[in-house]
Amino acid sequence: MIYRSMYMERILPFVDAPFVKILTGVRRCGKSTILLMLQEELKKKGIQERQILSYRFDSLQYEEIKTAPKLYKEIKDHLFPNGRTYLFLDEIQEVSDWEKAVNSFMTDFNVDIFVTGSNSRMMSSEISTYLTGRYISLFVYPLTFSEYLLFRKEYGSVGDRKEEFVRYLRQGGFPAVQLKEYSENEVYTIVRDIYNSTIFSDIVKRNQIRKIDQLERIVKYTFSNIGQTFSALSISKYLKSQNRTMDSETVNSYLDKLERAYIIHRCSRYDIKGKEILKTQEKFYLADPSFCHSVLGYDPDRISNMIENVIYMELRARGYDVYVGKLDTKEIDFVAVRKNEKIYIQAAKEITDIKTEKREYENFLTISDNYPKYVLRLDEFGQSNYEGIRTMHVTDFLLEL
Repeated sequence: MIYRSMYMERILPFVDAPFVKILTGVRRCGKSTILLMLQEELKKKGIQERQILSYRFDSLQYEEIKTAPKLYKEIKDHLFPNGRTYLFLDEIQEVSDWEKAVNSFMTDFNVDIFVTGSNSRMMSSEISTYLTGRYISLFVYPLTFSEYLLFRKEYGSVGDRKEEFVRYLRQGGFPAVQLKEYSENEVYTIVRDIYNSTIFSDIVKRNQIRKIDQLERIVKYTFSNIGQTFSALSISKYLKSQNRTMDSETVNSYLDKLERAYIIHRCSRYDIKGKEILKTQEKFYLADPSFCHSVLGYDPDRISNMIENVIYMELRARGYDVYVGKLDTKEIDFVAVRKNEKIYIQAAKEITDIKTEKREYENFLTISDNYPKYVLRLDEFGQSNYEGIRTMHVTDFLLEL
């Protein structure tokens, strides 16, 4: 088990605090393993094995207790009699009315509760109703680039970091695919299974979708246009040109469901001069670049989009709110904000001529504030600074962030 310190450092301060700790994120991103790490940390601090109750509700082992009353009775019957019980409830969204059960545990028993889930029902209005002020949430992402390198060191062999980054762009950061040396086809088979199970369980089954072919068209369009601004209306018009009729309201509904299953993440535009978030022409990024390759097949022409995707997800994992910057008619790839910090980023696979170089740098020159500005590249380059704008290789930025 590779210790994911970024998450443990965020969770451990809340052990024994009177809050339900909710870990959420796309399926197979490592939430269950983080629960195991937490249990090991508790044991190191002297917590007895019998004080820990752990349930994984995506297992048939617990099929008979997937209602709030039955789960309540199960927990009540197995509480530690002489002190606090630590409850670990994995994929809790599989239990009907789980919010009521968890709220009752907090009220009736001496417990500390950790739960995970793989869709945005974990952040729904029901939680707000039953757990208002009594929970903290932590989003878990697939492996960042630095975590990926740790897995490679432990389970494979680590090459030059720039070569490893290319491999990371192609194979992604799902922990399951980095536990041994898989071929690329084997990686995409594993990821496709993650994708299929998410689509079926968290979207089709949960929402009783009958027109699965419509959903698949939206998926393919979105995956093909990662990092491009578009709207539900533009998708609707595109489908109409392909003799497929789907109104923009239906398109929006499918995009929302993909987002709720954490397959895609919405990136809003931010007006840098007006200092306001815009609600039109958003971009979408994938939870992991391997989703795109496993569904559409690998295409080297998409590598620039996948570089953007990796940067966006890394920033999110590091706790930044991330936006596409609008500066009059120009665009800044990312404006990332975290508390009092702000950074501006332009990303490029390569800069091959003066015109491209001018575009990447000049976009920054009219921004009047003094927050850090980066041009991130995958190719080799000469000068590292221009007019206060720092040029970095993408891998250096990801590992220094």
